[in-house]
Amino acid sequence: MTTGYTLAIHGGAGVLPKARMTPELERDYHAALERVLETGEVVLRSGGTALDAVTAAVCALEDEPLFNAGRGAVFTSAGTHEMDAAVMEGTTRRAGAVAGICGPRNPIRLARTVMETTDHVLMIGDGALEVGRAAGLDYEHPDYFYTQDRWNALQATLDMKARGVSDDDPARRHGTVGAVARDREGRLAAATSTGGMTAKMPGRVGDSPVIGAGTFADDATCAVSATGHGEIFLRWVAAHEIDARMRHRGESLEDAARHVVMEDLVREVGDTGGLVAVGRDGSVTLPFNSEGMYRGIAAEGQDLKVAIY
Repeated sequence: MTTGYTLAIHGGAGVLPKARMTPELERDYHAALERVLETGEVVLRSGGTALDAVTAAVCALEDEPLFNAGRGAVFTSAGTHEMDAAVMEGTTRRAGAVAGICGPRNPIRLARTVMETTDHVLMIGDGALEVGRAAGLDYEHPDYFYTQDRWNALQATLDMKARGVSDDDPARRHGTVGAVARDREGRLAAATSTGGMTAKMPGRVGDSPVIGAGTFADDATCAVSATGHGEIFLRWVAAHEIDARMRHRGESLEDAARHVVMEDLVREVGDTGGLVAVGRDGSVTLPFNSEGMYRGIAAEGQDLKVAIY
């Protein structure tokens, strides 16, 4: 099978409400999304694999402080960073994931290193960090991951909790980055990375590093990267539910993804989020039920497309 490539990315469903988005910041987000798409597309354009493309795209998202992953990760309630990431390729369902780590410049590279150099899928803590050191990954001091905006968000969230006040600002509750791709040979891959929820309890792990919940890929059906309230995506095994609906009910990628995002997550639990998914035929869908989702698509022979709301 040899046809065109497709790449889709997201920078999280936790977007700033439109009323608070300035024209300057909106331009910054659009420019960042375009840079990320270009980073991933150059891999696919040169004949690279879907796995390499999603890894490159998510690394670029992690390097961009605008998004909640890597350098832009939010803080835990203890004022620390605990990051999660996962990568999966659809040909053999190989996968690697890490949770609750801080140090690697690009957590997604550590997840891939787990996949490629160990017999495990999901690793945490010092054991995961040692795998990265042994592989020669770039590590950073904790100060590298400090951003004033994220620190201010932590202080505001802690203050609200102390006063027993809660707002439903999705920018506080969930932010994640991810990418899915189909390469010219029909191989699929997905990658997801996150700093989690602002002021989350130390030790909390969401759906992003859990295969089948926030990240999934199988060449026979689809590749999925999700963003939203992680506990809900975990309970609904959201990414794999899309695969199951395609595999067992014969649904299209778009119908399966929309059912999960627009019906299961809303009707059953009333929560918000979204995802990006690509099918075995190169079709792509980016459903979300929140006010917006930072997102973009690159397809062979087409102009880049990015959007927020």
